[in-house]
Amino acid sequence: MHLSFVPPRRVKIGDAAAFVGTTPRAIRHYHAIGLLPEPERGGDGRRRYGHQDMIRLLWIRRMAGAGIALDDIRDALTADTGAVGDDRGDGGGGGEGGDADGGDGIALTLERLENSLAAQEAVLRRQRTAVQRIRAEGSRMGLLSDVVTDRFKSLPEGPPRQGELDTLLVTERIFGPLGAAVQATRFIALATHPALREESDRVDAAEESLDDTVAVDDPRVARVAAERHAFEGALDAFIEESGLAGDDDALFGAWDVPDPATTDQEEEEEEEEEEDDGGGGDRGCGGRRARTMSAFEAVGRMPYDFSPARLRCMELAEQLAAQDAPTA
Repeated sequence: MHLSFVPPRRVKIGDAAAFVGTTPRAIRHYHAIGLLPEPERGGDGRRRYGHQDMIRLLWIRRMAGAGIALDDIRDALTADTGAVGDDRGDGGGGGEGGDADGGDGIALTLERLENSLAAQEAVLRRQRTAVQRIRAEGSRMGLLSDVVTDRFKSLPEGPPRQGELDTLLVTERIFGPLGAAVQATRFIALATHPALREESDRVDAAEESLDDTVAVDDPRVARVAAERHAFEGALDAFIEESGLAGDDDALFGAWDVPDPATTDQEEEEEEEEEEDDGGGGDRGCGGRRARTMSAFEAVGRMPYDFSPARLRCMELAEQLAAQDAPTA
């Protein structure tokens, strides 16, 4: 991670909406119905969204994209069980007519109607598939892309931890399914190596202790950075020795074209957004921006929850890794 560009710790509603692929209007609606708690406000009285707010928004968008009603999403997130499910499916169609002399017009109308029905059928198929996956997985892992969840199929320990699912969700939003699938390798390694898992938890806790009360030049910062560097080296070595690195190479080799499901899902979410808002509104803006947003733009809109001391720790750990890197 290069720290020459540091994203904000809190962002405005417009940047929050652009990152998750929705609109400010929809986010205000989520506040109004109790689906999203009101965030802190800045000195100008405007809402500011932090890291956990964005995590919740991303889950809301994924659930809505799977066809789950907003009331059911609110109940699921309020219960905080980590499991969601809904057997609901909506569909329908309509037709347009033409006069007897308008043969070409009727043909065009029927063509548009057929295309519309086909699109609705495709949306329903994707929603049914998503709901089936969610029910089968029994957790939010079913809301992630197939290429990500398939990496965990061989693990007998069960689904990843919620924090790991949160990380995969954010990574998939920024770098796509392939990026998240590669990152899943890390969590697979931890799930299959108890000693590494224990050390990971210890280093994570040490980093989390570097809160806003710790100065950037506190000796603990350098010590934790060295511990992080040592742990990452041990984890990388295990990934290489276990053959998991080869799985990553196979993923890259098989990834010849972009995943069409990603674009389809974003279009579906955009349609769902219009329905949630009662029709109309800024339908094209949020979805279009979400599909074309670069990784750099996405990182700039996703607030972080790290203190200055923890950022300095990450920077020192990166410097240690650069020193150990082989030179050409």
